Amino acid sequence: MSLQLDPTNGITLPDGSTLPRFLSAVTTAGTSTAYTVTPAVALTTYTNQMIFLRFHTSAGQSPTMNISALGAQNLKYIDGTGTKQFVTGLQVPTNWSAWVYYDGTDLVVLNVSGTQSSAGTQKAFFAYGSTTVDLSISNLVSSQGVVASDVTVAGTARTASAAGGYGTDKAIIGYGYQLIAPNYPDVSITNKVSNLGVIAADTTGVGTARESPACTTYGVDKAIFGYGAYGLVTVTYVSLTNLVSNQGVVATDTTGVGSARYALGAASYGTDKAVFGYGTSGPTAPYIYYNTINLVTNQGVVASDSTGAGTPRATIATSYGVDKAIFGYGYAYPNNLSMTNLVSNQGVVSADVTGVGTARSVPSAAPYGGDKAIFGYGYTTVYINTTNLVSNQGVVSADVTGVGTARSDLAAAGFSLTA
Repeated sequence: MSLQLDPTNGITLPDGSTLPRFLSAVTTAGTSTAYTVTPAVALTTYTNQMIFLRFHTSAGQSPTMNISALGAQNLKYIDGTGTKQFVTGLQVPTNWSAWVYYDGTDLVVLNVSGTQSSAGTQKAFFAYGSTTVDLSISNLVSSQGVVASDVTVAGTARTASAAGGYGTDKAIIGYGYQLIAPNYPDVSITNKVSNLGVIAADTTGVGTARESPACTTYGVDKAIFGYGAYGLVTVTYVSLTNLVSNQGVVATDTTGVGSARYALGAASYGTDKAVFGYGTSGPTAPYIYYNTINLVTNQGVVASDSTGAGTPRATIATSYGVDKAIFGYGYAYPNNLSMTNLVSNQGVVSADVTGVGTARSVPSAAPYGGDKAIFGYGYTTVYINTTNLVSNQGVVSADVTGVGTARSDLAAAGFSLTA
C-alpha cells in the first residue's frame, strides 16, 4: 500500500483522501480478540481518524477493536494481493507498533509485522532417524506435499531427536541418542536448517542431553525444546525446556513444569503460542501413558498440566491451518494407533477422531504448503516410509506410497516462506 506522509496535513492514501495524524501513541488493552483503546484525547468518531498503537498482546482469531468506546470494529490488514483480511498474530505480534485507520468499514492496520505471512511455511523435511542403525539422511517435502528421495546430510547420525521452526523460515534439529553399544549415549547437539532445507554441521549442545523430547515454534519466530528422558539402566524422565531465539541460539535448561515424560508431541497454535501433549514415562510395565497437555505462551512460558482429551499415548504433533494443531498416531502398549486429536486456535484439544491410514508408532510430522501438514514414516512390525497428508481443515488422507528409506524416530519441521 503506497502512502505519503505529510507532518502537517497528515497521510494521503492511494485514493487521494487524506487522514489527519493522530499523534498519541497508545497501548492497547482488552484481549487478543477484543482490543480496547483509550487515548488521552478521546475520539468522537471513527471517520477520517488514524491512531498509532502498541499492541499489548498478539492478535487472536478474527479480532475487533473498540476505540474510545465508539463500538467494536473488525481489525484487518491488506495482504499482498490487495485483499482485506483479519489480522492474526503473524501480522500483529505482541509489542508490535502500528498505525491503524478507519476505512469506513473496518479498522485497518497499515504496517503489519515484517515476519508476517498470510500462510505458514511452505516446505518441510524429515531427517535423521534409525532402523537398526542411525541414519544421517533427509527427505525434503515440496509445497505440494511431495516427498523427495534420500539426501545425505551433515551432522551426527542419531535417533529420537526433535525439530521445530525458528526465524519464520528456518528450523533447528536437536537432542536424541545414538545406537552405539553398550551405552547408547544421549546427545544435546543441534543442527540448524536453512530456508533452503540445508542441514548444517553440529553445533555444540546446550542443556541436558536427552532423547525423545518435543520441539515446536512459539512467539511467531522462536522455538522451544521440552521434556524427554535420559539414561539407559536407570531412565530419568524430565520436564525441563530449552528456548531457542529467532537466531537459532539454544538457551540453557529452564526448570520444568508439568509431568516429566517423553515421546510426546508439540505444535504451535493460535499463530504464536504452543502446546505440548500426551507422552509416556513407562513404555514398559507398568505402562504409564498421558493425555496431559501443557500450553505455552507467546513468551515461551510453559503452563502446568491440564487434563487433555483422547487416548493417552506416545504420539507426535504438528500445526496446520495456520493457527491450529493436530496430534496423531502413536503407541500405547500393546497397540500401534492411528487416531488424531485436533487442537483449536484457542488451545482446546478435541476428543479422538477415528484414525486414517496405517497405525504406527514413532513417526514424525510437519507443516507444509502454508496451511497443511504431513505425517510420515514410523514403525509397525517393520519400518515404513508411508505418508499421510493433512488438509487445512485437519482431515487426514489415506496412505501415500512412501519415498526414501523406511525408518522411525526421526525429526521433522517446516521451513521456507517460498513455495
